[in-house]
Amino acid sequence: MAVRRVRRVIRKIDPWTVLKASLVFNAIAGLVFVLGTWVMWSIVLQRGIPERIVELFESLTLTITIDGALYFRIVVLLTVIGVVVMTGFMTLAAVIYNLISDMVGGIEVTVLEETYNVAAAPAVAPRVRPAIHRPRQPAPPEAPARPHPETVADRETSAG
Repeated sequence: MAVRRVRRVIRKIDPWTVLKASLVFNAIAGLVFVLGTWVMWSIVLQRGIPERIVELFESLTLTITIDGALYFRIVVLLTVIGVVVMTGFMTLAAVIYNLISDMVGGIEVTVLEETYNVAAAPAVAPRVRPAIHRPRQPAPPEAPARPHPETVADRETSAG
């Protein structure tokens, strides 16, 4: 397998494509964050950590209430806001890149292109077709040409 270096220049990035791709990426990342927070909160509740925190604050004469449902709603809201903001930033970055690349010409990237050396097939002489003798058929007799009616009428008027 042969490898050759090829230079490519990235001049434009389509903002619509960046919007779609970043929206999907950020939505999946947000979903992972929310589910991770939910799993972590479940583990924290099973270990009884919130009750210990409440007891610690009560011993310090401070009052605290831990409301997991409220915290989860806040996490979901912040995640949705984060997805929208990050998608907007990524799309704006694509537009700014396009403006800058118009001035400076883009980013030059050197990539390695792999080519597979396929063994060339041996040269085979073209197949010769045998000649077949077919007797010629006589051409059909041609019908005599008839003059066009307008031409005949023109002759009559010019003769008379």
